[in-house]
Amino acid sequence: MLENRKNPRYQSLAHVQIPGVTGGENILKDIGVAGCCVECTGEADLQKNARYQIEILPEKASNIDGFELTVERKWIQVGDYVTEVGFFILASPKGKQFQHYVDYLAYRSQA
Repeated sequence: MLENRKNPRYQSLAHVQIPGVTGGENILKDIGVAGCCVECTGEADLQKNARYQIEILPEKASNIDGFELTVERKWIQVGDYVTEVGFFILASPKGKQFQHYVDYLAYRSQA
């Protein structure tokens, strides 16, 4: 799936809060300007093509405040211990925070 992307994705360790996901922990696996992937250890009841308002809480080392994204769920892959969810990013009310975070991850990936 990564080979067909038009925009790069960057690995992340941010925490994510998602309505409809209960129990466990949600970690932002990767993010780019167009989409993201979240690993959920709890139960994820997310409908395909439905829109969600998620909150990204970047790792402290980034010195970037949390921000919200409006996303659309595109795919879900259920495993034994973790569920991966792919989202298309529709909007970011705090666009500068989002862009700073992607820039931070891009810089970090080159170091």
